[in-house]
Amino acid sequence: MKKNLRYVAIAFVIFYLLSSPTDAADVVNNAFSKLGDAGNSLSAFVNQLGK
Repeated sequence: MKKNLRYVAIAFVIFYLLSSPTDAADVVNNAFSKLGDAGNSLSAFVNQLGK
């Protein structure tokens, strides 16, 4: 069952990428932007601990 769900999820991602490449690129860019923001926030927090 778990293996089947993995294949369904992969098929959905491939379908989404092929049907809406612009929207998919926006999702990826947004995700990387949020990861960058989280990294910057963590860095600021650690820097404040050292003061």
